Amino acid sequence: MEYTFSSSMQHFKSSAVRDILKLTQGKSIISFAGGLPAEELFPVEAIRSAFDRVFTHDNSALQYGLTEGYTLLREALAERLSKRNIHVTKDEMLLTTGSQQAIDLMSRVYIDPGDVVLVQEPTYLAALQVFQSRGARIISVKGDELGMDLEDAERLILIHKPKLVYINPTFSNPTGYVWSLERRLGILQVCRQHHVLILEDDPYGELQYGGSEHFPSIFSLDQHPHGSAVVYTSTFSKTVAPALRTGWIVGDPQIITNMTRAKQAADLHSSTMDQMALYQLLCHFDLDKHVDTIRSEYERRMKKMATLLTGLNRSDIKWSEPKGGMFLWLELPEGLVAEELLKAAVQEGVAFVPGASFYAESPKLNTLRLNFTHSNEKQIELGMQYFAKALEQCEARL
Repeated sequence: MEYTFSSSMQHFKSSAVRDILKLTQGKSIISFAGGLPAEELFPVEAIRSAFDRVFTHDNSALQYGLTEGYTLLREALAERLSKRNIHVTKDEMLLTTGSQQAIDLMSRVYIDPGDVVLVQEPTYLAALQVFQSRGARIISVKGDELGMDLEDAERLILIHKPKLVYINPTFSNPTGYVWSLERRLGILQVCRQHHVLILEDDPYGELQYGGSEHFPSIFSLDQHPHGSAVVYTSTFSKTVAPALRTGWIVGDPQIITNMTRAKQAADLHSSTMDQMALYQLLCHFDLDKHVDTIRSEYERRMKKMATLLTGLNRSDIKWSEPKGGMFLWLELPEGLVAEELLKAAVQEGVAFVPGASFYAESPKLNTLRLNFTHSNEKQIELGMQYFAKALEQCEARL
């Protein structure tokens, strides 16, 4: 049998993170690769109790549900978002199978083959996969630790007339950077002026470490939801548990309605059972206290990794301590290729993600991403010892 796949398959690329998981399978590896929360911090008992309450009260959890998502959860989530100055109703919200599906559905209803999408350099690799699968032209905007370069963004908007700007401004993946208020207001002004929609991806916004700085979502800074230049997506994956696969997207009702139609064609609806359990969790569990707990632990782990990086005494390795999120971003000396370093690192017993996969154009081969949330402090210490050994080996070959 000769199979004739659709032309869209040429745009699908394998995920670097998934390839690394294959590389490490069956081996005793300390992984700094995936963007994983810590299993030991999952609120297991609270989740178990939430599911018990669901099945005690209502067998409809096993029935088909609304495409838009469980009504009571949308209402509870809207109330929770209002504390962050995001004021929407249940009808301006769609529950999705993780925020990854929100990105995919947004692309389905808004991006045609050949349309231009602007992204910061570097950016979330799975978002790049989605835009590539739609046949979009992805153009990178220069940036730094404070966010996109606004002059470069406007220059590229004038040249390419993009349909969408995708941003991850708060403790971004992969860099951990957080945009300044000036850059947030600036990109909003530029995009509104030129009628370019912003897709704001905010899975890490609640994972802020120390300090009293306020990092408002760009969605909250714009008039919303009607006529907003921003659609905003986030998830319970980083604050509760990834396996519940529940994210959300909010925006102008026109956008949400069209995304709902696309979701009907994709999967009818996300898991009603999980959404009902999340509603019970919000009603009977102090999620804010839980988030404070994981923030404190993740900050300790981040500080541990940062201290060990400082202990390498390498002024030629560039990195900065993040104010939140899950990642440290490293730029190695010129000439060192992170993919080659990964091979040596896996042999030593540690894994990470080479940075090249996070670039839409002209990847920097000497960059890499380290996750610090999934490993405990002892594992971080051992893993960084392995990392240092692998680094020495690679430099000896140059």
